[in-house]
Amino acid sequence: MNEDSIFETPIFRTKNFHKFWLKITSIVVGSFGPIFFLGTMDSTLEPARLTLDLLSWPIDGATTFHSNDTKFLSALTGGFLLGWGVMIYCLSLWVYDIASEFVRRSVLIGLLSWFVLDSLGSIASGNPSNAFINVFVLILAVGPLWLPANDSNIKDLNSNLPVNSTK
Repeated sequence: MNEDSIFETPIFRTKNFHKFWLKITSIVVGSFGPIFFLGTMDSTLEPARLTLDLLSWPIDGATTFHSNDTKFLSALTGGFLLGWGVMIYCLSLWVYDIASEFVRRSVLIGLLSWFVLDSLGSIASGNPSNAFINVFVLILAVGPLWLPANDSNIKDLNSNLPVNSTK
């Protein structure tokens, strides 16, 4: 064991692992999109109804998708979640290598914003169980993104960004 191996960056704190985890995050976020889209049609609404029933614990069958307003809200929710998941995936593909710390911070702030508002709304609407479930979803979605990659250099955040020059 050489002296340098003591100070090696753990794999989960590297840019490569963060870039991989962004793809996991995109799946966690985006996977809810198609489920809620299915809630827009009577013939396919059961996965969305069951998901909402689970999130409003206990599973008791009280959650329904009979109202057209609920179906419409399900369409909006599905679209936003799928779009957000695809955006995170695209950031990992096309932007992360250029501005890794900005991507990490942006995704982290987005996830924390979702967590706070969704959890407060869940509690206010009488569904505190969803706020509890959100803790686990947040931990899974954020994973190692809580901290910058050790092979990132914070002072070089702008080093790969185009610079306006007046020369």
